[in-house]
Amino acid sequence: MRIKYTILVVFFVTLVIIEKENKILSRVSDKLIVKQTPQTPLQASGFVNILLKYNATFSSSGKDFTLMKQRLEDHTVLRDGMRRTKKHILLLATTRTGSSFVGEFFNQQGENMFYLFEPLWHVEKMLTLDTGGTNATAAAKAYREVLQQLFLCDFSLLESFIDPRPVDHITTALFRRESSSSLCEESVCSPFIKGVFERYHCRTRRCGPLNLTMASKSCQHKDHKVIKSVRVRQLENLRSLAEDPRLDMKFIQLVRDPRAVLASRMVAFADKYKNWKEWAMGGSIPIDDDEVRKLKGNCDNIRLSAEVGLKQPPWLRGRYMLVRYEDIARFPMKKASEMYKFSGIPFTSQVKSWILRNTHASREASGVYSTQKNSSEQVEKWRFNLPFKIAQVVQRVCGPTLKLFGYKFVRSEKMLKDKSISLIEDKRFNNL
Repeated sequence: MRIKYTILVVFFVTLVIIEKENKILSRVSDKLIVKQTPQTPLQASGFVNILLKYNATFSSSGKDFTLMKQRLEDHTVLRDGMRRTKKHILLLATTRTGSSFVGEFFNQQGENMFYLFEPLWHVEKMLTLDTGGTNATAAAKAYREVLQQLFLCDFSLLESFIDPRPVDHITTALFRRESSSSLCEESVCSPFIKGVFERYHCRTRRCGPLNLTMASKSCQHKDHKVIKSVRVRQLENLRSLAEDPRLDMKFIQLVRDPRAVLASRMVAFADKYKNWKEWAMGGSIPIDDDEVRKLKGNCDNIRLSAEVGLKQPPWLRGRYMLVRYEDIARFPMKKASEMYKFSGIPFTSQVKSWILRNTHASREASGVYSTQKNSSEQVEKWRFNLPFKIAQVVQRVCGPTLKLFGYKFVRSEKMLKDKSISLIEDKRFNNL
């Protein structure tokens, strides 16, 4: 009898404590940060186990026992849920893979999303050498540290790379500010200042220069943070982000057929791709040319990152997803749903509406840098603009990458231009 009495006393004291905690949680809501040790959930579930052990002693009140047990378990789930609601997603890509378009899937999520468009642009610009390249080791370290701080809503390190340097945390120079809805919402919109020029000014409302302190506060109040970047070369370099206990980090790697990427870059970055355009017009292509080696290096980096992700090492288990642009272009709603499910972020009606509106755009709206696309048309468009001999070079230096991602090789000019032959294999990747 003494054992039964002791268990009941402890039980009801615990329930009183839970009631008090629940009232606090309901008042403070998502702004509350619960201080919790790793042992806390074990204590609650351990107590439930004790009750289960003595379940037979409550034969006259089995219904009450079940109710009390359920309340304890619900409380444990609630506290665990508070730790796990905040999500941190990095969308990894390279230029001309449709990353701006895919990034909008998250930018349009709603009020609980803090989305940043290419913040590492500033880091790359400052670290660029006179030769036009960057020191890979230095850049990788800087990218990783800036990303880590941004996911924690700290803009101070990024400020050191913005030119001109922000004054009192206020800047007119943040790259593509208007591409991040979070940086143009009312809580971050400072009063407009006449005569102050901001190249990437907000378009949805008239705002003054960006106050990064206000941006940081807005970020802290959002549950979900997503950053898009085309500048990270190796997924392996971001391991410390995945292992940071403050972050619930996941990586989505977006890839596209390297032949399509090159065809798009030759149009979008004409000055940088003069050699390729000249080779397309006539003459042989020197396979040892710097431009060809650069193409191979890009393909290798993309493939190596994907191989690491698909192998799912312990630090990446359940944290990596590979998505092909071609699949998104053909099945935008389905792929967006899969990305949101993987991310653990609600797939809102706002996102769905945006996808419906922007995947059936007119030809006029589907410009080189537009986020509006007639998606199905974009998939095969490159095949009719890229000469066969250029495609052959890409296949030669990027062969392993094409194979890994399920892109078919073309054997002739006729095959390249034949619409009835798809160059995209039906392939499922081991995304967890």
